[in-house]
Amino acid sequence: MKTLRHHVILYDAECPLCRVYTSAFVHSGMLDAGGRKPYQDQQAIAACPLLDRQRAVNEIALIDTRTGQVTYGIDSLLKVICTAFPALRILLSPRPIVWFLKKAYAFVSYNRRVIIPGAAATVNGKKPDLSEVGLQPGFRLHYRIAFLLFAWLLTAFILSRYAIFMKPLVPPGPWYREYLLCGAQMLFQGTLLLSLGNINRTRHCFWNYLGNLMTVSFAGALALLLPLLIGVVLNAKPAFFLVSFLLVAAALFAEHLRRTRLLHLPALLSCGWLLYRLLICIYVLQ
Repeated sequence: MKTLRHHVILYDAECPLCRVYTSAFVHSGMLDAGGRKPYQDQQAIAACPLLDRQRAVNEIALIDTRTGQVTYGIDSLLKVICTAFPALRILLSPRPIVWFLKKAYAFVSYNRRVIIPGAAATVNGKKPDLSEVGLQPGFRLHYRIAFLLFAWLLTAFILSRYAIFMKPLVPPGPWYREYLLCGAQMLFQGTLLLSLGNINRTRHCFWNYLGNLMTVSFAGALALLLPLLIGVVLNAKPAFFLVSFLLVAAALFAEHLRRTRLLHLPALLSCGWLLYRLLICIYVLQ
């Protein structure tokens, strides 16, 4: 594996996902030691006059420390990966593949703060001044809506399959029941949030909350895949699937409460989350 030398990648220190994969680049030898720095570090970005600071916030920047040349987003990642594994260059170079990778990267990048919210960034043990324009990720509504639809459809698909194994403890319903219930929770919680007023405490608060809400739901659906697999292999009774579902739901409530606190939103939203689940139970069991 070849190391991409004399390059520094600028990552988002407030994004756990960004921290993990850029750290992996360094520890695996794909980048030099010290080949990653947070874009919140003013000294790091001041050293490169060619850097487009706003773009670097939205698309991870890779700086050639010898020439000052900068690449962004998926081009940065491909440069690191294809240097380490040259054989992949042929596979990843066709224009349709690059186009798809760029769209997939933007989909994740513009939703990264709702997929895995992180703590405030620190640089050299201190919290940096993020008041300057361009040091906060941009917002793209179409990518957020795409994420909401993605999480909604996959969550509903998994739940609709899981519900089959809870019969007769949970009465069967029409094929669209889980799709309807998962979609309706966005309307219910969104309406509750709007009714609270003063939601502009953080930028794009409404859409950020919905993104976190659907991330929690999607994570719960993925968590159900393990008991689903175990139950199918062991030919478990419906009670096993129902208890597993309730345990996952309890964990989701705790995560929803944690995320509302991170967004500085009222805990009443979590009460609404519980109320909606109660209404679902009444609807399903009637």
